[in-house]
Amino acid sequence: MRTPENLFDRFEALATGENRAFVVTPAGRTITYAEANATSARLANTLVALGVAIGDRVAVQVEKSPEAILLYLACLRAGAVFLPLNTAYTPNEIDYFLRDAEPKLFVAAPGAKAALEAVARAARVAAIETLGTAGDGSLMERAATQPTAFATAMLDRHDLAAILYTSGTTGRSKGAMLSHENLASNAHVLSYFWRFTAEDVLLHALPIYHTHGLFVATNVILQVGASMLFLPKFDSDQVFALLPRATTMMGVPTFYVRLLDDPRLTREATAHMRLFVSGSAPLLADTHRGFEERTGHAILERYGMTETNMNTSNPYAGDRIAGTVGPSLPGITVRVVNPETGRQLPMGEIGMIEVKGPNVFKGYWRNPEKTKAEFRDDGFFVTGDLGKVDWKGYVTIVGRGKDLVITGGFNVYPKEVESEIDALPGVVESAVIGVPHKDFGEGVTAIVVRATGVTLDEAGILAALQPRLAKFKQPKRVIFVDDLPRNAMGKVQKNVLRVLFERIYD
Repeated sequence: MRTPENLFDRFEALATGENRAFVVTPAGRTITYAEANATSARLANTLVALGVAIGDRVAVQVEKSPEAILLYLACLRAGAVFLPLNTAYTPNEIDYFLRDAEPKLFVAAPGAKAALEAVARAARVAAIETLGTAGDGSLMERAATQPTAFATAMLDRHDLAAILYTSGTTGRSKGAMLSHENLASNAHVLSYFWRFTAEDVLLHALPIYHTHGLFVATNVILQVGASMLFLPKFDSDQVFALLPRATTMMGVPTFYVRLLDDPRLTREATAHMRLFVSGSAPLLADTHRGFEERTGHAILERYGMTETNMNTSNPYAGDRIAGTVGPSLPGITVRVVNPETGRQLPMGEIGMIEVKGPNVFKGYWRNPEKTKAEFRDDGFFVTGDLGKVDWKGYVTIVGRGKDLVITGGFNVYPKEVESEIDALPGVVESAVIGVPHKDFGEGVTAIVVRATGVTLDEAGILAALQPRLAKFKQPKRVIFVDDLPRNAMGKVQKNVLRVLFERIYD
C-alpha cells in the first residue's frame, strides 16, 4: 500500500478531528475541527451516493458559508475534483463551464436552482443539488442520513484536486488543473514563510471561489490547525467589530483602501494584529504608505496566479517594499526573460516573468495546445506578466504582456466583454482595457466606435450588458471614439488607449 498523498491527510487537526475552533461566524456559530471532520465525511459519503467517483468534477456555485468549505473538503476526501464558480456568473456563463468541465454533480444556491436546472440538464449534468448559507439545501438534507466516517481516497500527489477557471486575453475561460501536490506545497510554504501557528485567528472576508480565499487563506489555516473568523463578505463594520479577536487578515487592495477611508483605523485598533496580507491585484504604493502611517503595520504584498498559487512574497521579517511583491518563495524559481527568445535577462531589466516549482499547475483542462504554448521546454510557466528583479531578489510587476484586467481581485479578459458589446446594434467595434481605479485597482473600461447616425449611449450599453455578464466584468465607463488606434499590422493599440484614458477615474 502506498503512502497517502491526498491533501486532506496533510491537514492534521482536521484528519484527527481535534476539538477546537476551525470556523467562527459573526453570528457566533462555531465549527470545530472534529465537527468539520464528521460533516465532511457525511458530505463525502453523499457524493459517492450520488455517483461521484475519483476524478469526477463537482461544480459549485453557492454563496459563501462554512458548509461550502466542508463540501470542498468532502471532494478532497472522495477524490473528486472541486470546481468553484463565481457567484456572479450568469446562467449564460454557467452553461459554458458545465459543458466544458462535464461535472458529475452541480451544486447551486437554493434560490438559483430554478434558473440553473435547465442549464445543467442541457449540459447533461447527472445530478443537481442545492446548498444554502445556513446549513440548508438538498445536499445537506441528504448528508444528514450519511455516516460520520469516511475512508479518505488514496491518491497520487499528481492527481487533480481542483479546476479553477482563469481568464486570458482571447477565447473563453480555461480550466487550470491543480493537483494535490500543487495545493499542499503552497500551503506548507506559506504557513512557514508567514509564520502561521495553531494560535492564529484569520479574519476571512474573501470569496471562496477564488484562489486567494480558498487556497491561500483556508488551506494555510488548515495546514496549521488555526481558526477563521468567517465573514460572508467584506463589510467595514463587521471587520472592525471582529478585529480585536483576530491576529491576521488577508485581503485585496480594495479592502485596505476602504479601511483607510474609515476613521476607526488606528494604531490602537490594530496594535494586537500580527500580519496584514494583500494580493490578487496591485497594491498602490500610496495605499501601502498610508496604511503604515495610520497603523504602524506594513502590508505584506505577494504575487500569485490561479495557475500557480503564490510565487513570491515580501518577507515576514525584513523590508516590505511598497510597489514590489518580494523575492520568490522557498522552493520556487522566478526568472525574467526576453519574451521572444526566452533568454534570461540581467538584473533590473524588464521582461516576461516565468516561474517553476511544485506550486505550478498541471496544465489547462482538455487544452493541450494552450498548455504547451504556456510552458518552456525546461518546465518554466510563462505568466504573461512583465517585471524585473532587483539586486535583493525583489520582484516588481510593471505590467502585463497580455491585456488581462484585474479589477477588485477578479480577472476579466477583454475579449469576452468586447464580444458582447460588438454584438449590440449600432456598435462598429470596441476595445476593453483596464484603467487605474482607486477602489478596484483597475476599472473595466470600454472604448466604443458607434455606427454613423446611431444614438446609442453609455447607459444603453451598460443596460444591455447587465443580463449577459457578471457584475465585475461590466464596464465602469463606456467612452465613445471615432476610431480605435492601430499599429501597422492593424492591431488595436490598447497601450495607447490606456495612456489616453488613464485618469478618467481620478
